[in-house]
Amino acid sequence: MTRIEDTKTSFNELGIGPELLAVIAERHFTHPTPIQRDVIPVALQGTDVVGIAETGTGKTLAFGVPMLQRLMAHGGQGLILLPTRELALQVEEVLQKLGGKLGLRTAVLIGGASMHMQLQMLRNNPNIVVATPGRLADHLQHKNYSLQKVTIVVLDEADRMFDIGFLPEIKRILSAVPKERQTMLFSATMPSAIAQIAAQFMRSPVRIEVARAGTAAAHVQHEMYLVAKDVKMQLLDKILTDTPGTVLVFSRTKHGAKKIALGVRAMGYTASEIHSNRSLAQRRAALDGFKSGKFRVLVATDIAARGIDVKGITLVINYDLPSTPEDYVHRIGRTGRAGLAGRAVSFVTSDQRSDIKQIERLMKKSIPVTALPTLPPRRAPVAIVHERGPRGYAPRQGRRGAQHRGQSRHGEQRHGEQRHGEQRHGEQRHGEQRHGEQRHGEQRPNRFRARRSGRG
Repeated sequence: MTRIEDTKTSFNELGIGPELLAVIAERHFTHPTPIQRDVIPVALQGTDVVGIAETGTGKTLAFGVPMLQRLMAHGGQGLILLPTRELALQVEEVLQKLGGKLGLRTAVLIGGASMHMQLQMLRNNPNIVVATPGRLADHLQHKNYSLQKVTIVVLDEADRMFDIGFLPEIKRILSAVPKERQTMLFSATMPSAIAQIAAQFMRSPVRIEVARAGTAAAHVQHEMYLVAKDVKMQLLDKILTDTPGTVLVFSRTKHGAKKIALGVRAMGYTASEIHSNRSLAQRRAALDGFKSGKFRVLVATDIAARGIDVKGITLVINYDLPSTPEDYVHRIGRTGRAGLAGRAVSFVTSDQRSDIKQIERLMKKSIPVTALPTLPPRRAPVAIVHERGPRGYAPRQGRRGAQHRGQSRHGEQRHGEQRHGEQRHGEQRHGEQRHGEQRHGEQRPNRFRARRSGRG
């Protein structure tokens, strides 16, 4: 792969057609980000691209603009694969707003939503299909969709898709797509699995790296507290009291996320949580509430958080350290975006100093220790508040007696939510457990493990 550098600073200079430029201006995109500046001119030529960039750098437009222009000019179909439902919905929304003005149609294929409605979208012959690998595999198996019209493939957040077990599905999909195609792959890190995919399925890709693989956002202030597990909640209370603005809190487990959200509500703050035990409707309601300011605090697990694209997050708190150093980079990439200052705080127990050392080695920077402040007294928890999701996204309720078979009244299936064959293809609601998200609390020491993809 070759490397390039580009100094263009205006969308007008990137080779974009006037019709698409007008739509971009309508959407108030004024200056391209570095990844957009460097990728768009290369991708417009039909060249394969491997883009290395941290989260929140504008990758959707980086691959979306060339895809839209090439589909208008040459026809065919675009296929975009992403690791999570929330991220797929956000990417589809951006492309629908741009492409809809140009007469291009989109379809989004994700788990937790109606297969029948997705089939209707596919029958409308969309120009762009945005999908998670598991749900796409379902439609392929049921012969609802054919890959034969695909001329452009994008793998976004590729490292995360590999981490959660989608590599076999991705290989099968890439093997089935016509060989005469353009392939673009984007990732925040560069594990060996990505290099293997590039070698096997891409044609002389240009590598465009706007930040060294594994680097953290440039505008983020890092700090850590050495703290015992039993006073983490009191430390969180103190930080929320002293820090204004929106806060994203990370837990390693879904049960931990629920417990943290309860604790935050007991402090008097509005909070919600996103994790695999929540239905798609509940996750969307939580995310929309966080974006709108209804919830000041959002508690999330790593996999669920991949769809979080919210401007102006003041603070990211690692209530639990992540399973891998790379996940730390992904987490703190949610703050300090678009040149704004951000802050990342980690709660570190005495047996996790070696884990911090691994994070520091990856980022090539040290994380200073902040002295523990005087902590407030413990607070009593409050009842869970369930958010209602927007209409059209709630999973269909089962027949009478479904609750007795493990389905909650909000449509969550607590033991796997195997709807329409998702679990057979790897897109399982309990996929977070592969990253160390224990089902019964946080009893194990937080030790980094080698990834199946070859990293670590």
